[in-house]
Amino acid sequence: MGITPNHMYSEISRNKRKTWVLIFLFVLVILGLGYAFGIYLGDYQFGIILAVIISTVMSLFGYYKGDVVALASSGAKPIQKKDYPELYRLVENLSIASGITTPKVYVIKDPSPNAFATGRDPAHASIAVTTGLLQIMEKRELEGVLAHEMSHINNYDIRVMTIVVVLVGIVILLSDWMTRSFIFGGRDRKQGGALLIIGFVLAILSPLFAELIKLAVSRQREYLADASGALLTRYPEGLASALKKIAHHDRPLKRANHATAHMFLANPFDPHVAKKFESMFSSHPPIEKRIERLTQMGG
Repeated sequence: MGITPNHMYSEISRNKRKTWVLIFLFVLVILGLGYAFGIYLGDYQFGIILAVIISTVMSLFGYYKGDVVALASSGAKPIQKKDYPELYRLVENLSIASGITTPKVYVIKDPSPNAFATGRDPAHASIAVTTGLLQIMEKRELEGVLAHEMSHINNYDIRVMTIVVVLVGIVILLSDWMTRSFIFGGRDRKQGGALLIIGFVLAILSPLFAELIKLAVSRQREYLADASGALLTRYPEGLASALKKIAHHDRPLKRANHATAHMFLANPFDPHVAKKFESMFSSHPPIEKRIERLTQMGG
């Protein structure tokens, strides 16, 4: 029996709740680092305030300029309708169906089949696809991929994931400051006692915690976009078939980087993500599981 739309809407709501719980954990880690740093300096309030100020400034930069950085780092180039008419028409049609402004469209010259969406909201969004994707996808498959990316925009995933990446950066920055201070600061190690030890351990482990939280958020968002995109086209087989082709090619992106890996349709380093150990540390869930869920929707 196939999964009903009502069930999928329930899954979508559940994934959104999980995402915000994970982001809340991020905030706790950042405040914990600020508190521990403040204890080391002899003023915990100053540490917390410093963490809040850094978080705010970096979040605002990521919010307004994160999409520019993502597009530039991937080598995406803007196109006009005359350059890729079918691609542009599909984006326009899906935008109308979604009830949002048509995103800017970009193409990345890369043989690896992949795509991503970015921007701070539906009114300031962009979709980028690789030339490899355009070469191997049939129309219904390409539509499924674009619907997936359009869902990232419509569900505000692009904003959430930008915030998550910034939070990871903040945790790494604060962690680096703390470890350097503990090692080279020259302050009395006896001051603060057990709290300083806890702070030092937190400073060392927090980047790992932050990365694992980011990966968990990203995987939830991919399932969410798969479901939302299938509901948008009413044809889950299109995206399922596209994912099968991507898994078959299993070709890494030339300009892949860890900062933007979570934004792509498939993991740009390892599109297939078949092994269980790999899936634990991947920005995307295994393609087989995604295909299975989409197949159940269409069954």
